[in-house]
Amino acid sequence: MSFMRSPLRAGIAAAALVLPALAPAAAATAAAAPSVFAPIHHIAGTTTPYFVGHGGVHFANTESTNWAGYAAVGSDDEYTSVSTTFVQPKVTCSSGDTYSAFWVGLDGYSSDSVEQTGTEADCDGKTAEYSAWYEMYPADPVTYSKTVKSGDTIVETVTFSGSDSYKLYLDDETEGWTESTTKTGSYDRSSAEVIAEAPYDGEVLPLADFGTVDFSSSTVNGSELSASDPTGINMATTSGKLEATTNALSGGSFSITWDSK
Repeated sequence: MSFMRSPLRAGIAAAALVLPALAPAAAATAAAAPSVFAPIHHIAGTTTPYFVGHGGVHFANTESTNWAGYAAVGSDDEYTSVSTTFVQPKVTCSSGDTYSAFWVGLDGYSSDSVEQTGTEADCDGKTAEYSAWYEMYPADPVTYSKTVKSGDTIVETVTFSGSDSYKLYLDDETEGWTESTTKTGSYDRSSAEVIAEAPYDGEVLPLADFGTVDFSSSTVNGSELSASDPTGINMATTSGKLEATTNALSGGSFSITWDSK
């Protein structure tokens, strides 16, 4: 399945954000899906961390209904690169359709654009579907016609190289393929993030049970992610029910655990 991905918008004090008009998603290599990714929706009054879930302490300091992970947030033109490595998680499919994506990007936390590349792990009923993509939101996403499987080692990088040029690089080391796409555009570069996301279709769709995804070697501007003092994000419903919890960041490594029970 393939979706349109779109940026996170800040607004912790707001009970809800007005979502932009949603453009149709690009055609997928697998089954088509009518859903899109929407800007992050902070949950009002949840700026303190959750300290429950799987018996451990969790380290997010804001909550969203569709993003989990870490975002380095600063001023315009501050961020030039973001990268991570992870093993493509296996989704557990039982019934119904569920969705997830794992990506790195520049922008999106406090802007209306995002330059990103990542993978998807979705359930079409009992069937798991995996794919890879890039997107320069608000342009439509592009899904690569390459094989992605659970257990594959994935490397993702987005780099600003000057003159409004962005390189979106994705390497499936296990399957033995890479995609490197260069696009141009004028963007803020006010944030950089490593994220697990749920899509949007009038409302946030059910998050696929991806178990735990472990990110490592995550960098921002060439330094370990932790050096950017990033904001941790948990995914939860508006009532505060956890959907995915972001764990402690150590250098460039952290994990996100599916909690949607």
